[in-house]
Amino acid sequence: MYPRHKSSVKSQPRPRCGKGSCFMDTKLQEYAKLLIEVGLNVQKGQTLIISSPVECASFARLCADAAYDAGCREVIMNWSDDYLSRQKFLRADTSVFDDTPEWREKFFTSYAEMGAAYLAIAASDPETLKGVDPDRLVRSQKSGSVLRKTFDRLQMSNGFPWCIASVPIPSWAATVFPELPEDQATEKLWDAILRSVRIQGDGTAVSAWRQHLDTLSRRKDLLNKYHFKYLHYTNSLGTDLTIQLPEDHLWASGNSVMKNGVEFVANMPTEEIFTAPLKTGINGVVYSAMPLVDSGNIIDKFYFIIRDGKIVEAHAEKGEKFLKAAISVDEGASYFGEVALVPYDSPISNQKILFYNTLFDENASCHLAFGEAYPECIEGGESMTREEVQAHGLNYSLTHVDFMVGTADLSIVGTTHDGREIPVFINGNFAI
Repeated sequence: MYPRHKSSVKSQPRPRCGKGSCFMDTKLQEYAKLLIEVGLNVQKGQTLIISSPVECASFARLCADAAYDAGCREVIMNWSDDYLSRQKFLRADTSVFDDTPEWREKFFTSYAEMGAAYLAIAASDPETLKGVDPDRLVRSQKSGSVLRKTFDRLQMSNGFPWCIASVPIPSWAATVFPELPEDQATEKLWDAILRSVRIQGDGTAVSAWRQHLDTLSRRKDLLNKYHFKYLHYTNSLGTDLTIQLPEDHLWASGNSVMKNGVEFVANMPTEEIFTAPLKTGINGVVYSAMPLVDSGNIIDKFYFIIRDGKIVEAHAEKGEKFLKAAISVDEGASYFGEVALVPYDSPISNQKILFYNTLFDENASCHLAFGEAYPECIEGGESMTREEVQAHGLNYSLTHVDFMVGTADLSIVGTTHDGREIPVFINGNFAI
């Protein structure tokens, strides 16, 4: 589950009526409506915070329009810019990365505590921060996470509705489709994204998503019924990993529920069913199945060796120093917080596109996450203090990074508490 929130300064104009473009307008409006009505389930009188790159302004405006149509009290924008972010990491004084202004924390936390909804439009150049000193990245993440600890806790505990979605920007599209001219690459990425979120332009997206969430929920219920003690992963890459699950673990799926009963969908798209591992209960080796884009850097062909839950070795053919930096943010960053099941034969995987964006790539492949666990993955966890969640065996960290491990030949065997071995995945797909 993608939990946290890059580029040339080229605009992303809203399509205008012309050959085929009116239909595209319809699709974009349907997409914005889907995010507001299903992703966030915005309630009348609720405030909405939209975090968006400046390149995605036109789509952010459509989302704002849809929110006001739904009765939103106010839409507040939080803009970002890849170019300026890169310049800051390359040229700002080093002390800047140890001191995140308190007003940033108050901006997010104050609205979260009043129950605002948060929409994050995740679109960036996958290598925005290529060449940046990894120490600067780690220091910035640490200082920011410390100030955001209240906000992050509320987010991980479903204390407010949040949703991460995406739209193309030219630099990202060029990475995904390097063989195409920029405009064609952007158009092709638009098509891939809209298909992944079930947008056809015929007004059926909301109902299609309701059905999809019901399907995920039924499989989630089956996994909870089995109540596995262990999961054993193997594949031809060399993965041989045993994961112990907490005694009181719960599987969750696409739709999350707040304490007031309001549902929301944190990731759109989503194909995953996920839980949390026992912090000290993972042993073996696991190989990545796809590149990981983290902090604006591509990390590829990597693997971890894990003992008693802790990553003791990390190696990568590309971006190893950034991988090692990512697992050194704090003590919890070298332990695991999420186990997610996604069939290899899934709508996103079947497009045969490497998105270089975790939101999409994690929904094309079974994945794990190092860093913090979601409290909703244990019984009563959302009402527990951080210390209580940790006492139940879940990991705490300032970070949470998903990486993909699912392959076409992935095997997962579950062991129940009475010793029965049950195939969960065979050849990359569900066997139950």
